[in-house]
Formats: sequence, C-alpha cells, structure tokens
Amino acid sequence: MTDIRYPDYESLELDWPEPHVLRVTLSRGRMNSLDFQMHRDLSSIWRLIDEDPEVSAVVLAGKGRAYSAGGDFDMVQRIIDDYDFRCQMWKEGRALVQNMLDCGKPIVSAISGAAAGGGLATALLADVSVAGRTAKLVDGHTTLGVAADDHAVAIWPLLCGLSKAKYYLMTSDAITGEEAERIGLVTFCVDDNLVDKHALHIASRLAHGAPSAIRWTKQSLNNWVRAAWPSFEASLAFGILGFTGPEATEGLAALREKRAPNFVQRSYI
Repeated sequence: MTDIRYPDYESLELDWPEPHVLRVTLSRGRMNSLDFQMHRDLSSIWRLIDEDPEVSAVVLAGKGRAYSAGGDFDMVQRIIDDYDFRCQMWKEGRALVQNMLDCGKPIVSAISGAAAGGGLATALLADVSVAGRTAKLVDGHTTLGVAADDHAVAIWPLLCGLSKAKYYLMTSDAITGEEAERIGLVTFCVDDNLVDKHALHIASRLAHGAPSAIRWTKQSLNNWVRAAWPSFEASLAFGILGFTGPEATEGLAALREKRAPNFVQRSYI
C-alpha cells in the first residue's frame, strides 16, 4: 500500500483499518509499558509517517486492557544507574515530543485502561484524543520522585489550564476519562467499548478531508506548543536530573514493593 518501508517493530503493530488511515498499536504485554526499544520506536516512527504519502491520518492505540502503563521498571532503574543511558533517554524523550509535533499527519489517540508516563505523552500529544469513561490517566513522575517531564509542562497548561495542570502534575493524582474530558485534557470521552470505533471514525473523517489544509492547520496550531519549548526543555532537564538523586531510588523501590514512598522531607532545593 505504501512505498515507505517501516521496520519490523518489536512492540508496535501497524495496520490499515481504512484507506489512508494507518493504525499504530502499542503491543508489548506488561500493560504495554515502555522499554528503551519501544520508546525509541515511538520517537522515530513519526518521521516515516510524515514522509509517507499514503498516510492521511493515524490512529494510536494500545493492545489489550491498557493503553500504556508508562516506563518499564527495569528501564527506569537503568536511567538511575547509567549516566550514558540517562543522557540517551533525555535525547529520546525530546525527540518523541518534537517528532510528534512535526508530523504533519493528524493523529487520533484511542485511550483505554491505564495511560501513564511516556505512554500518556503520546496519547495527549495526539491532535484528537478519545478516552474511555473508566480510562485512568496519570502523569506519575512525582510519585517516582522526579519532576514532571516528557510532555506535560508543554501541553497540559494549554489543554486544561495552569491551575489544573499544577495540581495533577504535582500530586500525580489519576484522572478518569470522564474527568479528563470535563477539564479539557482529552477531546472526547465515550463508553469504554466505543473508544476504538470512535477514534477510527474521526481518523477516517480526517483522512477524507483536504490533506494540505488539515496539515497546515495542525502545524500552525502546534506553534502554541512550540512557544512553550523553553518550559519543556527545563522540565526535561529537571526530570533527568532527578534520576541522579535519592528520591528516584526511593520512588522506584516503593513502586516495585507496592507501598507508599518515604521521601526525606529535608531538602535544599
């Protein structure tokens, strides 16, 4: 169907549910948690999609009962332990956001179940987001003991306002799909069993629209996010810096042991 050669991805499934609609499905088991390879593939695929003349719209979904549970614990441990890998993940995190913004094709995310961390970043950076009523959206970085980075500082204030963004990003409270729609964090909330159908309907409609007009409109609107780039860069740097300290070590240990973290409250920051 296309001259673009997509790699044989380990954890991404590609199919064409409608003419000119490419569906990218996160498929890794483990609630589609992101390891390094999956994170890298999600960062780089948008350049190929942007270059593919057969793609007019994209659906981004998760396989099974979760969209994506966020970063794999082993990957997080490696970020804590390995300076070179930490720098690599900083670079990949930056590329993920930039490449999704620069991809001219409209992206529609279908959010079912849990969506957290880097997985949530892809869901909310989509141009249109469809969440199930019981979907559970959580940034989760401060629970881990690092600053909210990935995407949140750049786009949450635009979607739901600074007041809500501050509260949810500092507390790491989870948000249902219904509440996410109410505050403007997602575009639509539908019954859980209708998420994929509704997302595909929107993508198909966009795929039948005027391609250049839609893509130029998207690129113009994305300048609002690009205007927040200095804030995003700062958040990404602070997030990576946090992995060098004791809070990330305690946060990861608490998540592994399924207990509340015990952060030392005396701080010179």
